[in-house]
Amino acid sequence: MATSPATRQLSEALAALKALQDKGSSVFQTDEFSRRHRESLQKAGFIQPVIKGWYMASRPEEKPGDTTPWYAAMDSFLAAYATHRFGNDWHASPDLSILLHAGTTVLPKQFVIHSLTGSNNNIRLPDGYSLFDLRVKAMPSVDALTKVRGISVLRLPTALSRVEQPFYRSYPRDAQIVLAQIPDASELNRVLLEEGRSHFAGRLAGAFRAIGRQDIADDILGVMQAAGYTAPEVNPFEFVHTISSEDAAGPAALRVRLMWADMRERVLEIFPPEPGLPADVAGYLSALEDVYKTDAYHSLSIEGYKVSDAMISKVANGDWHPEESQSDKDAKNAMAARGYWLAHIEVKRTIEKILTGANAGQAYQADHAQWYRQLFAPSVDAGILTPADLAGYRGHQVYIRNAKHVPPPKDAVRQMMPELIKQLRAEPSAAVRAVLGHFVFVFVHPYMDGNGRLGRFLMNAMLGSGGYPWTIIQLPRRAEYMEALNAASFDGDIRPFAEFVRSSMENPPAAI
Repeated sequence: MATSPATRQLSEALAALKALQDKGSSVFQTDEFSRRHRESLQKAGFIQPVIKGWYMASRPEEKPGDTTPWYAAMDSFLAAYATHRFGNDWHASPDLSILLHAGTTVLPKQFVIHSLTGSNNNIRLPDGYSLFDLRVKAMPSVDALTKVRGISVLRLPTALSRVEQPFYRSYPRDAQIVLAQIPDASELNRVLLEEGRSHFAGRLAGAFRAIGRQDIADDILGVMQAAGYTAPEVNPFEFVHTISSEDAAGPAALRVRLMWADMRERVLEIFPPEPGLPADVAGYLSALEDVYKTDAYHSLSIEGYKVSDAMISKVANGDWHPEESQSDKDAKNAMAARGYWLAHIEVKRTIEKILTGANAGQAYQADHAQWYRQLFAPSVDAGILTPADLAGYRGHQVYIRNAKHVPPPKDAVRQMMPELIKQLRAEPSAAVRAVLGHFVFVFVHPYMDGNGRLGRFLMNAMLGSGGYPWTIIQLPRRAEYMEALNAASFDGDIRPFAEFVRSSMENPPAAI
C-alpha cells in the first residue's frame, strides 16, 4: 500500500523520537530533532512545547489544555533544563529537597533551584508553574548532594539544617515524613556544628520532640550545649501526630497513615450517622441488583508516553488513524461492561461477608485482588491482556488525566496498599472507611487501569459496612467529582470530597 510523503515523514520522525525515548528522555531540546521531524511530531500531537526551545512527549489523543503531559514530564524537565543551564553547579532549594525526599506527589507551584551562576530569574512553565534560579554565594560540598527522581537535591541532614520555619507549617506532613527517616542525630549534629546553625538546631530539636522522638531532640540539644552553643528549643509545627518509634513505617506508608489521621475528623463532621448493619441482609443485597445498571460508571487512567515499534510500523504502512474505529470502540465497551458485571458480583459477595459479621477491612483485604481480576477478565479472554497483566499491583508509573496529583511510583504502592488495608481494618467509622478508602485508593492508583471503578467499589463496600445505601457517582457531576479529589490530593482538604459523597448518597440519580 502506497504511503504519502507526509506519512513517511511522520514515520521517520517517530523513529527519531523513539530513539530519544529509549535513552530515557521524556523532554527534548529543539536541536535534538531536525526541523522537519519536529514540525511533523508536533502537528501529529506526539510532542508539545514546554518553553521556547524545549518539548515534552505527549499523545495524539490529548486535547488542547490537557495537563497530563506536563505532569508526566515535570521532574525530567526540571533536571534536564537545570543541568543544561548550570552543568553540575546547581541543586534544589532546601524546601524542594525535603519535599522530594518525602516522596511528595504534589510539587509546589514554584520550583526554586540554587546556583552560583543563577540569574534570579523566574521562568513561566505550563499550568501555572514556574522555575526560579536563585544565585547563591557558595555551593555545598559534593558529599552534601544526592539525586532524587533525577533532580539534584541536598541530602536530608543538610536540607533540614537549612529549611526555615514556614516550611513546617506549609508542609507539616512532608516534614514529619522526613523527620521519621532520620535514625539518629549523628549526621544532623555534624552538619549543624560545621555550619554553626544553633538557631536551626533548636528548631529541629523542637520538631523531633513534637513527633515523639525525644531521644534525637535531647541529643541535638546536648551536643550543641557541649560545643558551647545556645540553642533555644522551638516547636515549628502548628499541629502534628505523634509517631511511635516502635511502629516504624516507610515514608510512603507513613504518608497514608498521616493523611488518614489528618482527614478522618473532617469526614465525621460532614457525614450523617451510620444507619447500622441491616437486619434484612437479603433485602440489602437485592437493592444492589436494582441499582446495578444505573451504577455503571467508567473512568480512565492514563499510562505513559512511550512510542512503540508497532506504532512506527502502523504509521509507516499507512495504518495509523488517530480516531478509533467504531468496531474497536464497541468491542472495548462490551468488554468493559462484562468486566464490570463480573467484578460487581465479587463486590456483592464481599459485602455479604461484611453484613454477616466480617471485619470490613479484612474482607476487602481477602477479596480486592479478585475484584481487579474479574474487572479485566474479558480482556484476557479476548487476548488484549495476558494473564500476567492481572498478577497484581502495577509495575510502572501511571498518570491521571488532568489531575494535579501524580500517583506515587510503583515501589511506593507496595508500602501504601498494606497501610491502607491496615487503616481500613482498624477504623471504627464506616463513613471514614468509605470516604478515605476511596480517596487513598485513587491517590495510590495501584493498578494499571480501572482504579476509578475499583475505588468506587471499595467506597460502596465500606458504605455497606455501616448500612449506608449503595452510592452512585453520577456522570454529569464528573468534573465536580474530580475537582473534589484534586482538592484532597493537592491541597490536603478532604471536605469537598466528603461533602460530594454525602450529596451523591442523598441525591441518587433516576433509575435507568
